[in-house]
Amino acid sequence: MFKYTVCFIKKENKMLLLNREKAPIMGVWNGVGGKIEKGESPDEGALREVFEETGIRVHDYFSKGTVTWETSNDELDGIYVYLYEVDNVLTDETPKKTREGILDWKSIDWILNPHNLGIAEMVSQYLPVLLEAEGNYSFNYKDGQLEITG
Repeated sequence: MFKYTVCFIKKENKMLLLNREKAPIMGVWNGVGGKIEKGESPDEGALREVFEETGIRVHDYFSKGTVTWETSNDELDGIYVYLYEVDNVLTDETPKKTREGILDWKSIDWILNPHNLGIAEMVSQYLPVLLEAEGNYSFNYKDGQLEITG
């Protein structure tokens, strides 16, 4: 079991992202999320983190997966990723300062632009798959290449 989750919240053609003010991934846009607490499943940790960081209660994910990679010690590490879709009547004034950083709704086109250097590493590679179809996916990074199963 991995220690962390990252969650993307989609509303129409936008996603709610967080620009973190502290490590890791400080200064770039990413989904919300964090550490899974003792006794929680990854799904439970993801739901809790979304609520704590955004105030939004989500229920069922649209798609999810694991992103894995080998560390410099040749060990396997990874993170659980989730995509939630929320009702388009849900509104929230953004940008919004939080204890974690700044929340803002960003267009999916902006997020997936290959020239956008403001997005966390790897997001532009696995997020299109999560957006494409409901399901469970496994993303493995090896030698700079993404392998997808699911």
